Amino acid sequence: MAGTRTCFKVCGYQRLWLKADYEVRVDLRDPSTTPLNFTKSINLALSERGINSMRLTHCEGLLDAMLAETIPMHGRMIHGRGKHGDLYEEPQSYDAQGRYIRAVDRAILNKRLLDHLEQMPNVTLKFNHKLTGADFNRNLAWFEQRKIAKTDHAQNPTNNTSGKAEPDRPKEIAVNFDFLIGADGAHSASRYHMMKFARVTYQQEYIDTLWCEFHIKPRSSDGSFAISPNHLHIWPGGSLMFIAIPSLDGSFTCTLFAPESFFVSLKASAPAEFVSSFSGNFPGVCPELISPEELQKQFTENPHLPLISIKCTPYHYKSSMVILGDAAHAMVPFYGQGMNAGLEDVRVLFDFLDSYDVYSHPPKLSKARKERRESALNAYTSQRTPDAAAINDLALRNYEEMRSGVKSPVYRIRKWLEDSINIYFPSLGWSTQYSRVNWQHGSKVVGQALALLRVQVEVTKVEMGVVVVLGVVKQLQALEMRWKESQSWLRTG
Repeated sequence: MAGTRTCFKVCGYQRLWLKADYEVRVDLRDPSTTPLNFTKSINLALSERGINSMRLTHCEGLLDAMLAETIPMHGRMIHGRGKHGDLYEEPQSYDAQGRYIRAVDRAILNKRLLDHLEQMPNVTLKFNHKLTGADFNRNLAWFEQRKIAKTDHAQNPTNNTSGKAEPDRPKEIAVNFDFLIGADGAHSASRYHMMKFARVTYQQEYIDTLWCEFHIKPRSSDGSFAISPNHLHIWPGGSLMFIAIPSLDGSFTCTLFAPESFFVSLKASAPAEFVSSFSGNFPGVCPELISPEELQKQFTENPHLPLISIKCTPYHYKSSMVILGDAAHAMVPFYGQGMNAGLEDVRVLFDFLDSYDVYSHPPKLSKARKERRESALNAYTSQRTPDAAAINDLALRNYEEMRSGVKSPVYRIRKWLEDSINIYFPSLGWSTQYSRVNWQHGSKVVGQALALLRVQVEVTKVEMGVVVVLGVVKQLQALEMRWKESQSWLRTG
């Protein structure tokens, strides 16, 4: 996962001896390269869960450098059209205590982390190296040394190698290793090769939703933000959704999420129908924020990509290797916790390695170190697997809330009640599911949040029942009033 694979190095390498980082991609800091065939992809949301993980790396200057590149988002801004056709914006705060999450550009995050990693004297960076095989019993891995960087993406291949074909097959090298950490994303080569050795239970799910990136430019008059920079903007559309996340340059990186059938209908529609469909589903986007020409251009040129959810266990094989981030638990982006969960993987992993005293043993005492490390990895998998599975489930559930629930009266009543309890009765220790996941730490927090979600579902059923009862009572009261009025009229007559 982007972010995790670099941060894990920053977090952990200062505790280890000599290490080499093998990366299939090019150096993302080189402005002449385009590592993916789309521009920015979905901007990231950094919460306290991820911030705390970076804080505990004790890597001097890292956290301050990262936070300086973020924009606070205090809540959601729900966009829609009123009964009389007027556009409206409705802010919904994230937290009753005023806490917030931060928007961060994926490319900036990677570059800052790589800068810090490169400063470490015990680290060697090796770009354009693709893992092609591994023997985790002999601790041996094979890499292809790519001369020309690939620019395509695993989910949308173009077979593009910067316009040039390699004259010969890439050279393959064999590398002996003591410990391999695979943080190589949802389509992980590390996980693929680990599954040849470990008995991995693996679950992969593509949801019936595609996504496409759009871009809102800053105001042409003064370069300022076209809409509030301190909110995650949502245009809920029932089975589809359009969101906008701020960037430091005054623009917004936007994403359309919709079933594949909606994308097919947009592709087949005429220009006027295309704009009309977009305006009808996401009022205020076009032409107010994106011109019709730009909207169609971006939809046509930017790829339409799937969303994948992955669960597996175990995350390791003996003492030889472990997988982190999306390689272990890829999740849909609707809870904003993919990166934060990956950063937390790093912290939890090295907490276990430290608690089992793994790296107090010098390299020559390899047997004792391997025994301790295998115990640490067993403990890591046992704790982290249920936590990651829970956050996966929460992410899928939150899509329903974002695309439709945020407009529901029942949702608003529940949120008001939960925030009121949190503010006026703090001794009860009650907090919303969102607050628990974003601002509380500990191995059981996510599981508790999932349990809270199940309670909320039951409470919502009761609340809906109460709403129905109140509606029936109101109707009966109205009938009673009419009956009394009719009786009074008869007596008068």
